[in-house]
Amino acid sequence: MSTATIYLEGLSLLGPGMNDWAEAAPRLLGQQPFQAEEVRLAAPAILPATERRRAGTAVKLSMAVGLAAVEDAGAEAAQLPNVFSSTGGDCENCHSLLEVLASSERMVSPTRFHNSVHNAPAGYWGIATQCTEASTSLCAYDATFGAGLLETVTQAHSAGKPCLLISFDTAYPEPLHALRPIPYPLGVGMVLSPVRTAASKAALRLSFSQEAPTTMDDAQLEALRQSIPSARCLPLLRLLASGQPGRVVIDYLDDCRLAIELTA
Repeated sequence: MSTATIYLEGLSLLGPGMNDWAEAAPRLLGQQPFQAEEVRLAAPAILPATERRRAGTAVKLSMAVGLAAVEDAGAEAAQLPNVFSSTGGDCENCHSLLEVLASSERMVSPTRFHNSVHNAPAGYWGIATQCTEASTSLCAYDATFGAGLLETVTQAHSAGKPCLLISFDTAYPEPLHALRPIPYPLGVGMVLSPVRTAASKAALRLSFSQEAPTTMDDAQLEALRQSIPSARCLPLLRLLASGQPGRVVIDYLDDCRLAIELTA
C-alpha cells in the first residue's frame, strides 16, 4: 500500500471518562476537563438472554462501540463485513482459566472455555445482529489499532462496501497486569466506506511513514494513548472532533507508522 483513501461514516468511543462520542469529543479537544474514571459497561440488550448472561467485559465493550458506530452511520449491522481487533481479547476470562489450571481441580467451566477463543466477541456479534458477512479477528500487540484499521480499509475496498472496525482492549487482573499493564477497558468503532456517500463525515488518506507518532497535549490522555493499544487512535479522534482538515501519525510497527490525512 502506497496510499489508500477511505470515508468515515460512523464513529464511536467508550473508555475511561468518555462514555460515548458526544462526551469524549470536547474532552479530546481540551474544551472540558478530562478525568479518567472507571468504565461503565452493561450487557447489550440485543443479545439473547443466555448469551447476555455469558457476556464478559470484552463482549460488552466491543458490542457497545460496534452498535454505536453502526447507529451513527445509519447503517444495518447485518450488512457490514467486520474486523475485531484486540491485543488480548477477554483478559478477565484468560485470568480465570489460568487460575483454574493452577489449581488442583482443573475443571474448566464450559462458558469460560467457550469465551476463551479470540474471535468470541465476533461470534456474539453475529448472534446479536444476524450478520453473516465476512468477519476477521486479529491482534498485533501495541499495533492493534493500526493493524485493525489497515485490515478494515483493505476489506472495505475488497468487498466494495462499507466495513465495520471494532478495536478494543480490556485489562488483565494481577499478576498478569504487572506484565501487561493496560489500565482501563477502551474501545473505538468506525464504519468505513470505500466510496464517498451521503453519510460520509470525512475522508481519510492513509500512507506509511517513519515519522514520530502524534501525541496528546493532555497528560492523562497521553498516558492512555501510550498504555492502551486501541487508544493509539486518540490523536486521530481529536482531529475528527475538531471538524478541521489535518494530518496525524499513529503507531503501527516500531519502524513503520501510519500517516493519516483528513479532509472534511
